[in-house]
Amino acid sequence: MQSVLDDGKKRMAGAIAALDKEFSKLRTGRATTALVDGIVVDYYGTPTPINQLSSVSIPDSKTVTIQPWDKGAFGAVEKAIQSSDLGLNPVNDGKIIRIVIPPLTEERRKELVKVAKKYTEDSKIAIRNVRRDMNDMLKKMEKDKDISEDDKKRGESDVQKMTDDFVKESDDVLAAKEKEILEI
Repeated sequence: MQSVLDDGKKRMAGAIAALDKEFSKLRTGRATTALVDGIVVDYYGTPTPINQLSSVSIPDSKTVTIQPWDKGAFGAVEKAIQSSDLGLNPVNDGKIIRIVIPPLTEERRKELVKVAKKYTEDSKIAIRNVRRDMNDMLKKMEKDKDISEDDKKRGESDVQKMTDDFVKESDDVLAAKEKEILEI
């Protein structure tokens, strides 16, 4: 029974980690290297993440700089950034590509909060799916006479408490992200 609980806890923690990863891609008006992590460049016919063909840095809180190692990649990197759904406009001076993060409008902030809430809801669904799987395993273990009915009830209680804790954690992560997005 403990192995079921341990496995479930690991999977629920994975849902929170996935939520954090999604949140890192949301633009909040503050520069971060995670903004360009998801952008893939067509580099000589091979889809390549930006951070694998250039150095990405943050010189100040409103600017991301990208310096491709290959001079021939400048155009492809610039094109990939422009075609991404981030709405960013890169400036290429031949040596470095600069992306200035514009301040977010109130309307855009509200849209980002909605997106964050959707990501959080997806995370909660994943957590509840893990709970269902764990409860199914406990029922199967009871049916196979591996555990008693009391153990199953105790296990289901532990599973529910774990689920509640992880759902609360995902709400806390959302509250922090929402505060960050709405911060001017």
